[in-house]
Amino acid sequence: MSAIETLQHTIESFSNWGMVLILETGAIITPEDEAMLQALHSRSAEGVKSHLERLAKVGSGKFMESFYVGYGHKSIGDCGTITIFIEWISMLAAKAIQDYMLYSGQEASTRYIDFSNQPFLDPIGNDISSDILTKLRDFYVGASSRVVAHLKTQFPKKDDEAQNVYDKAINARSFDILRSMLPAGATTNIAWHTNLRQAADRLALLRHHPSQEIRDIVKAVETALQKRYPNSFGHKLYETTENYNHEWMTEEYLFDPEKKAFPDFAMTFDGIDRKRLEMYRDMLVNRPTKTELPKIVGDSWVVRFEFLLDFWSFRDVQRHRAVIQRMPLVTTKFGFVSWYLESMPEDVRTEAQKLISWIESSIATLAKDFPAETLQYYIPMGYAVPVSLTGDLSAFTYLVELRSTPFVHPTLQKRALEMAKVLEDTFGGCGLKLHVDYDTLGRFDAKRGNHDIMKK
Repeated sequence: MSAIETLQHTIESFSNWGMVLILETGAIITPEDEAMLQALHSRSAEGVKSHLERLAKVGSGKFMESFYVGYGHKSIGDCGTITIFIEWISMLAAKAIQDYMLYSGQEASTRYIDFSNQPFLDPIGNDISSDILTKLRDFYVGASSRVVAHLKTQFPKKDDEAQNVYDKAINARSFDILRSMLPAGATTNIAWHTNLRQAADRLALLRHHPSQEIRDIVKAVETALQKRYPNSFGHKLYETTENYNHEWMTEEYLFDPEKKAFPDFAMTFDGIDRKRLEMYRDMLVNRPTKTELPKIVGDSWVVRFEFLLDFWSFRDVQRHRAVIQRMPLVTTKFGFVSWYLESMPEDVRTEAQKLISWIESSIATLAKDFPAETLQYYIPMGYAVPVSLTGDLSAFTYLVELRSTPFVHPTLQKRALEMAKVLEDTFGGCGLKLHVDYDTLGRFDAKRGNHDIMKK
């Protein structure tokens, strides 16, 4: 048996198939030990060797319990990092955990998940809800080969393209189309690499999330963390704080504007200090491609873009945590994004349109007895959601350049190019030049077949 196989990870289960695993690395010096060492180092010039001697004699438990938890010196918790693996959770839960500007981690690459077998969460569990999930899976499986054949006629292999790379690119494009019919309750896995403080801060809000699934996950994570690091996760709860967080998380967290009041696409806020922006003209004009703008440029303005985007592509734009984003409520009211249907062969499109109509009727029936946050689990991810992004010039420059390439899903690429055009039209006079190619919208590129992480 290898040393890795002997490690004792802390595991906690929750509803359905879910599991939380706190990774045990086998290190002698634990995250709590590291936090204690750094805290002592900040208060003494004796050097780390003397602190290691103290650690060896008394350990870090009492120190963390007293100074980090008891006295509220939160910065100590920044100094110890942990990795949490959370599995078999819905796309909705994954986005909720990741909806944090300080989130670090990875999510399973959905393009390479076999959704013919992947569990779909069914929190309602009646005949109608079960039927929705069954029909969506059957459509996804039954349409796959027909969409692949259709794409090969649209984008035939070029002589200089390797067959295996071309096939991967075609399969990825097929998934890009059919993923629109997967429910938001389809499951995925995430890894969350965080520190002791950020874990506690994020869980303090998520335990008031409107979704029961997410509250169950939080309970399991908190229990596992208290078992593994009992001296760092014993914070006192204050009723006034808990009530405050419960109220705003319940009433305001999920973004659900009125349909008539929300734009298809617009820059809805412009807070710009043009005189200050002029100070950075040389940085704007001379910036090379694949180079980020210095963060200091961000002090010259903040803007907000709001637009409709399918929930699946929202999952990608949400990864840009340098901008402030609202977490949208997934509903059917903004309609199904047309690109997906237009990309299907005619017979598949007809089937999809009939299924979408039936699902909307079924969701309306379920809405009589169940809240909107529960109905999300049954809504295909091709439905549009309201997206609100607020940030500075540096953050948006990185976002639009990265998400405007032909390797990005076309529905998100379109929005990135639209944002780029507005930014250049608005700030071009101040020297802003974005490195984007407006002619690549929707282009198929077989090189995408190389974008994979393979087992050796």
